Amino acid sequence: MRTVAIVGGSLAGLRTAETLRKDGFDGVIHFIGEETHPPYDRLPLSKELLSGKLPQENISLVSDENFAALELQLHLGVRAVGFDAASKLVSLETGEEVAADGVCLATGARPRQLGDDNPQGVYVLRTLEDCLALKAEFAVQPRRVVVVGAGFIGAEVAATARGYGLEVTMVELLEVPLSRVLGEKMGQVMADIHLEQGVDLRVGVGVEGLNSKADGRVGSVKLTDGVEIPADVVVVGIGVIPNTEWLEGSGLTLENGIVCDETLLAAPGVVAAGDVARWPNRRFGEMMRVEHWDNAIEQGIAAARRLMAGPGQERPFEPVPWFWSDQYDRKLQLAGIPSPQGEVEVVTGSLEERRFAALYEKDGKVSGVLGMNRPRHVMKYRQLIVDGVGWDDALEFASTQG
Repeated sequence: MRTVAIVGGSLAGLRTAETLRKDGFDGVIHFIGEETHPPYDRLPLSKELLSGKLPQENISLVSDENFAALELQLHLGVRAVGFDAASKLVSLETGEEVAADGVCLATGARPRQLGDDNPQGVYVLRTLEDCLALKAEFAVQPRRVVVVGAGFIGAEVAATARGYGLEVTMVELLEVPLSRVLGEKMGQVMADIHLEQGVDLRVGVGVEGLNSKADGRVGSVKLTDGVEIPADVVVVGIGVIPNTEWLEGSGLTLENGIVCDETLLAAPGVVAAGDVARWPNRRFGEMMRVEHWDNAIEQGIAAARRLMAGPGQERPFEPVPWFWSDQYDRKLQLAGIPSPQGEVEVVTGSLEERRFAALYEKDGKVSGVLGMNRPRHVMKYRQLIVDGVGWDDALEFASTQG
């Protein structure tokens, strides 16, 4: 293998390139990214960069010097529009075709929209440009902000907007935010945090439409219960869609992402990594697609090594996913795969003090841990998931941790 094409210029793609070079690959690496920027960190977009606490230059994932040292053939600001898995030929919107011996697909996902023709003042949050535009909106006061979706992105944006002193309404279709992920008990804790900070939380209701003012800007949000909420800015955080449309007809299996085997192989000589990859994680016995920062790093590394692996050197990718979210003065950490249908036990701290760690059970084993301002405990309990510890043994261990 002398030529590799990496399609996707964000975290997973960067880690793939870095690992190839670190492990001794000295061939040509084509690095294809739709954005014009070198790889940057998306995590601060809803938090520190949006709030103004972090300078824009500090979100780069790699220094200019180290990026140049990777000796990549750069195709930035260029979208891939077609792919043939058999020939491993990538077609670009410029008309150029990139041929490679191995390909890593890391094209990520894009935010779902409320509609195709929204008024001015309606935003999603995925790119640096999205963040800077929203930051400029938040700097103008007074501003009435409506956040549609109380998932992690929506919750972080709501918290940041409150930090500006803005009036915030958060609209959530579920009766309890995040209940599908965390269960109703823990989801209600997340909801209460925002209520305590003055967020007007509307649950069990969706958005019927957006109303514009005479100047073309959004003026209000009409909910499915008939209520109209005044809005100067609307932020939509209702999930993402894997970027796979360009791969239709490629010969790959596409189903809520690029379907891979347990080693991240999507086709001979083709791997996937990051938000777009869907694979069977043997540790949990289920197909999964993970949209977390830590997964993008680890999957990029694993994808690079899968491309270079010789016969018998293939290794399954079976991580324990890990994720965190900063909201107000609370740091949430989530490891593993919580099962809302199983038992949930607070083993450290208490929900009342908003400082706790809770374990989740599935099939007689500990499957997940949720922590709030308890990072040390979360890391300890994450290891229980790695080790496949039974539920009763996990509770006994937790009782010794204080």
